[in-house]
Amino acid sequence: MIRLNRFQKTIVYIILLIYCLIIFTPFSIIFFNSFKNLREIFLKPFSLPSSFSFRNYTLAWEKANLGTAYVNSFIVTLFSVVSILIVSSLIAYALSRYSFPFRRFIYLFIISGLALPARLAIIPIYTMMRELKLTNSLLGLIVIYTATGIPFSVFILKHFMDMVPKEIEESALMDGATPWKIFSRIVLPLSRPALVVVTIVNFVAVWNDFFYPLILINDRSKETVPLAITVFFGEFSQQWHLISTALWIAVFPIIIIFFALSRYFISGMTQGAIK
Repeated sequence: MIRLNRFQKTIVYIILLIYCLIIFTPFSIIFFNSFKNLREIFLKPFSLPSSFSFRNYTLAWEKANLGTAYVNSFIVTLFSVVSILIVSSLIAYALSRYSFPFRRFIYLFIISGLALPARLAIIPIYTMMRELKLTNSLLGLIVIYTATGIPFSVFILKHFMDMVPKEIEESALMDGATPWKIFSRIVLPLSRPALVVVTIVNFVAVWNDFFYPLILINDRSKETVPLAITVFFGEFSQQWHLISTALWIAVFPIIIIFFALSRYFISGMTQGAIK
């Protein structure tokens, strides 16, 4: 472990403080501007609002169709993340604990998705979705997000599960535990930090994605939040008070999820780095 003297710690804290200011300044500007009217934004863009009125939130929510978009995004994100966790944890456990032919080839084939972005194959993906009648469908988005989220998730979970002592599983097996009980009651709880990392990374990726909804969705009743924000921006490109409000509404769930799970996220990343 590297030990820092008082001067070095002070420098590190100053750098971290500057970094935090750089990160939080845009969010704070958007947040405070969401309570201003258009005139106040142009006159005092970096000041506190004269009053905290939620009128902009009501207008942005209605005009941007954010109610429907929120429901669609939550459905797509929730089912995608849950599907990724279930499929990836099962694959990672099988690759980590069982020996079978072509195991290494299968693992390399799965994680090759990290080096080959699926967006490069958008034409065959769209053709396949059209043949399966999954275009303009939330189910089609869930299928794509699940498939594209598996490589990273298997990579994280597999290496984390490799570090779980096999002696614990052998003791449970001697006590009569089935492989499923060992997986669900021993391995998964011990892998919770890695599961949280996978959850946060995929939640942010799915919630923020604009590319696949733009290609596959053409019905306003099925658009997700990023697509709704883009359409709203095109219609109200000069209404910066409404745009700021819509943007803050869009990023708010991600901020809540990250702060709620940040302790586990940092723990998982730290343990993964150490191991």
